[in-house]
Amino acid sequence: MPNNPTAAIIVIGDEILSGRTIDSNVNTIAKFLGALGIDLLEVRMIRDDEAQVVSTVNALRNTHEYVFTTGGIGPTHDDITADCIAKAFGVDISEHPAALKALTDRALKMGWALNDNSRRMARIPHGAELISNPVSAAPGFQIGNVFVMAGVPKIMEAMLEDVVHRLRTGNTVLSRTIKLSYVGESSAADALREINGRYTDLSLGSYPYGLSLDGAFGTQLVVRGQDAERVDAAVNELKAALVSVVEQGKARNPLASFEEITA
Repeated sequence: MPNNPTAAIIVIGDEILSGRTIDSNVNTIAKFLGALGIDLLEVRMIRDDEAQVVSTVNALRNTHEYVFTTGGIGPTHDDITADCIAKAFGVDISEHPAALKALTDRALKMGWALNDNSRRMARIPHGAELISNPVSAAPGFQIGNVFVMAGVPKIMEAMLEDVVHRLRTGNTVLSRTIKLSYVGESSAADALREINGRYTDLSLGSYPYGLSLDGAFGTQLVVRGQDAERVDAAVNELKAALVSVVEQGKARNPLASFEEITA
């Protein structure tokens, strides 16, 4: 979709790749970017490995307007993201006075002493700008076009509030969904393909949903684009084409139908 800023996400952490932790940050960031008209084009999940983090950050920051990383900025030995980002940008890293103050103030408020492990979270690459963390004080940071944020979903989401004003926005993508009940994906494929060929400026997708406890199944057809009139036209043509698809489907299941839904 032309002229919109582009973005990539790097999810950093062995715990994600092992399956121990389920990632939800990609979904949160994707929705956040979509509302701003920023096109998320790529997501990579990588290990806590210095060489891999450095090479991935450098590759994506040169091909996308924005890069968002999550994970690896905590107090433990495997939290290496900040050091890797410094190496990727070729800068030094040390304690940031404002970051250290935020951590110290929170520790005093909570009644504990700030130990050396906690102080690691105040280490910020030189030249970076802090990203506020209203949940637990330990900040993220922005350097160049890279936004480095926490892996804990609640904290990461809170950090986005301090990121939004730093981004160039684009044209919001409109999305319309048609739900086909008791009609398989293959039955709608021909109609979708024909319309997709004439609306190359739009994104048309097909997403089947599986059997539920009551035996329900079907397909959701999604039309996405920036031009409301074009989206409307494609949806209307798709609805017209689906009339015959549903009629054929009723021969196999009398409950076959379609409707436009909001989600």
